[in-house]
Amino acid sequence: MNKSETSPFSIPNIRLFIAFRVLFNSRFYYPVFTILFLDFGLTVAQFSILNAVWAATIVLAEVPSGALADVVGRKRLLVFASCIMVLEIGMISFVPNTGPDFIFLVFLVNRIFSGLAEAAASGADEALAYDSLAEKGMKDQWGRVLEVLMRFQSLGFIIAMTLGAAVYDHTLVEAVCRFSGIEITLTKEITLRFPLYLTFLLACGALVTTLKMKDPGGKTASPGLDLSQVRKAFSLTLKAGLWISKTPFALSVILFGMLFDGLIRMVITLASQYYRMIHLPESGFGLIGSFVALLGMVIPKLAKTITDKHSPSFALWVTALMTFAGLAGMSFFWPYYGLIPALMTFSAMYFTGFFVSFYINQLASSDQRATVLSFKGLAYNISYGVLGVLYALVLKTQKHGISGPDLENQVFIQTFSWFPVTFALWFCLLVLIYIFRLRKRDF
Repeated sequence: MNKSETSPFSIPNIRLFIAFRVLFNSRFYYPVFTILFLDFGLTVAQFSILNAVWAATIVLAEVPSGALADVVGRKRLLVFASCIMVLEIGMISFVPNTGPDFIFLVFLVNRIFSGLAEAAASGADEALAYDSLAEKGMKDQWGRVLEVLMRFQSLGFIIAMTLGAAVYDHTLVEAVCRFSGIEITLTKEITLRFPLYLTFLLACGALVTTLKMKDPGGKTASPGLDLSQVRKAFSLTLKAGLWISKTPFALSVILFGMLFDGLIRMVITLASQYYRMIHLPESGFGLIGSFVALLGMVIPKLAKTITDKHSPSFALWVTALMTFAGLAGMSFFWPYYGLIPALMTFSAMYFTGFFVSFYINQLASSDQRATVLSFKGLAYNISYGVLGVLYALVLKTQKHGISGPDLENQVFIQTFSWFPVTFALWFCLLVLIYIFRLRKRDF
């Protein structure tokens, strides 16, 4: 074989997998995610409920979609995911702001569609890429693919975070237009949709990308979904679930990943509100997101070194210490300097994503890989959904006895310490469960 033939990136599916992940995940509204919902007229409690609905949708659809991907073809699920993404982004991009009740209803449907898209894509994309490597005898190159994937995702996030936050700021857009000789008057109500328009374009690009993919092994999916395929998907779901329950290492990786991902992702969705509370300007949110994405250019290399030279337990403790230190530091809301613990927390998310994908794909067999990965996604979103509901309840409870024009901000600050405390308690519980119930091999 020559050099090009031994490179995993010579495989079209690998290149398309990377492109799909970048287009599907690099959303321009992420740097202003929380305040976008609030500026549409929703409350923090409604925001938490909507994200709980999003997670609940994924919980219901995650494993069935993964099993269907293993049965009818991964490409079909990815095309479906891209089509749903086009619908969910288009819906909130062009919704008329006729009142808070109508807006809440539209965003509720949006969160359901978004959950369906996430569930359909979760597992199917990794399974298609990993099996494309296995088909060429390059399974040992998966760590390299993850490393390059995270770098490209980081580059996509840099662009999305910087530009998304910039176009959200109507004063900045006006200033740029005037500098270019264009006299225009813009309001926040107009520019808050600009990040959504840009994300809609990415959704269309993701759809085109999935249409070019091919299922590994020359498999061709049947034109329809019959009863035998549904039964086979159900059987595969049970088989994968039993395999996870009987494989302590796989179960441990999923449980710890569930804790890290759920808590950190909840904090990430509240990040723009946190930035406001530590007195950072909205126009700088994108730059912060870009800096976080730059960490994603470095951390995958470090994570790969850890998996090559150290045990999984070492990877676990590195991620745990970074997560707790970051969450604890954020709860102090230090003006400006509060950004440092936030960066620690977000860095832990990169480690979590790399480690879990690396170890699970090593363990799972090809015939049930998408289903196993969907169980992982199911666990993640159960965690995220439960946390969303609990946090909404905490917010509602804390509002009693607090008054003033900055009620939402006061409650947000007072309840944030809930995150590091929750992480510490559940991490200790999982360690005890592993030591006394799951340890059948070194971890």
